[in-house]
Amino acid sequence: MSLHKHRSRMVTQGLSRAPHRAFLRGTGFDDDALQKSIVGIVSTQGENTPCSLNLAPQADRARLGVAAGGGVPVSFSTISVSDGTSMNHAGMRMSLLSRETIADSVELVVRGHAYDGLVALAGCDKTLPAMMMAMVRVNTPAVFLYGGATLPGHALGKQATILDTIEAVGNVQNGTLSIKDLGAMERGCLPSAGSCPGQFTANTMAMVGEALGLSPLGSAMMPAVYSERLAIAQRAGRRVMDILDKGGPLPRDLVTRASLENACAAVAATGGSTNAALHIPAIAHEAGIRFTLDDVADVFSRTPLIADLQPGGRFLARDLHEVGGVPVVLKALLDGGYLDGSVLTLDGCSLAEALADVPEPDGEVVRPCSRAIHPSGGVTVLKGNLCPHGALLKIAGLKSLKFSGPARVFENEGDCMHAVSTRQYEPGEVLVIRNEGPKGGPGMREMLSVTAALYGQGMGERVALLTDGRFSGATRGMCIGYVSPEAAAGGPIGLIRDGDLIHIDAQANTLDVAVGDAELKLRRNDYVAPTQARLAGALEKYALLVRSAHEGAVTHSGNVEWPYETPEDDYVDPTTSAF
Repeated sequence: MSLHKHRSRMVTQGLSRAPHRAFLRGTGFDDDALQKSIVGIVSTQGENTPCSLNLAPQADRARLGVAAGGGVPVSFSTISVSDGTSMNHAGMRMSLLSRETIADSVELVVRGHAYDGLVALAGCDKTLPAMMMAMVRVNTPAVFLYGGATLPGHALGKQATILDTIEAVGNVQNGTLSIKDLGAMERGCLPSAGSCPGQFTANTMAMVGEALGLSPLGSAMMPAVYSERLAIAQRAGRRVMDILDKGGPLPRDLVTRASLENACAAVAATGGSTNAALHIPAIAHEAGIRFTLDDVADVFSRTPLIADLQPGGRFLARDLHEVGGVPVVLKALLDGGYLDGSVLTLDGCSLAEALADVPEPDGEVVRPCSRAIHPSGGVTVLKGNLCPHGALLKIAGLKSLKFSGPARVFENEGDCMHAVSTRQYEPGEVLVIRNEGPKGGPGMREMLSVTAALYGQGMGERVALLTDGRFSGATRGMCIGYVSPEAAAGGPIGLIRDGDLIHIDAQANTLDVAVGDAELKLRRNDYVAPTQARLAGALEKYALLVRSAHEGAVTHSGNVEWPYETPEDDYVDPTTSAF
């Protein structure tokens, strides 16, 4: 057996590995198990969010699949930070940072123990790209599984989701909803385990997993509570063993420039989360592929919006699952000429071959490209003198693609949230929140509470919001984020003053401030960065390492082959040794 296919031989074979084998025997290994491949089963299972609440049973079924395929499954877990309960306070600084921590922790366990393969399960926003990043980084036979979305709830006589409750806070603030009705929505909008049910970040990145070939086709949109997820998980464990036996395809065989462009097309076609433009470059980075916001923009601009999904549209993940799931979207894009069908899938066949028997779009949840909702994708990248490296705007559902107005500047999210909550702003203004980028935050907080409050107050498109921070996948309205360079890196957003006229044009894909270059130069000379509280712990390390949002907010220099694959001198081939 080749060592590349069975890295665990470095731990289980040879004279000097007697202590290692003793430790493994202490976990229940016997002589037979020591001769088999070892596959890690990692999940973010926990009770801190409904997104992760259902992962343990799926992980356990993946164990059965590995065992059925002749391997030894070893379970371990890692953290998750819930965007739902960390938003709109300092805890949100930990969300994007957790992506790096999760990827690092999986790498540490897989490489530290020389596991031969991996099944990774995740449910909350940052946990999905984190697991995919880890898979590509360690490049062992691997499968990613999404835990699935929650079912929609019911409140005040109609279907309700968590987005309705978040936006209802603004309804209460402007007097159009009672506290009692808000309580009814709070209690009824999230009836089961699972992630947010719209095309927000979790479902968007689950779709990316299928488009990249890291996940089984047809698995992403199935609701979290469906029992079929257990069968999918078991097949995933078996699939890792098949890949291990055949030597591929490995994650870096699947994550190519073509598949990354396919993933961007899937995001654009479904009006997916703007966060995908942060996470896809980060996944590419792990494969050693430079894929920046410019590359994302190229795909977004040429891909039609064909799926009518929330928050810009009407339907949820369950609805998409019922008409065929992600494969229906991919097949429609392939038939329209917007997808590369030659890329590999998890099963080793081409994407075109895998999609051959997929049904046509239903025409309502998903349309054919010939009847697209919009000729370009639901997310667009803007550029201009305010964002030389780009900024992101979700245009799906917007009534107007242009906006101009005077700036009202806030130095952080909290100051803006206070102004919005107390209605201290005017229609027609552009609310600017700066110093919330990856380095300046640090942590690049998302602004869902602010944007939802604006929408709930009926101001979602009567004001614009501009930030070097992030937005939730649930955000809608004239909200531009990920402005690069960020203020902390010397970006022009740090030079804006109250009253400056800002022009947003999502048709021309431009974002400019009506201030001349000479004036901006003078302001830069006079610029004094706001005083930042002393950092320590994880945030301090993150601020020192993190790169720009347009490069994926990554924290290391990129793909490198793991240099320690060669066995020690006393390695003994298992075919010739009693050890």
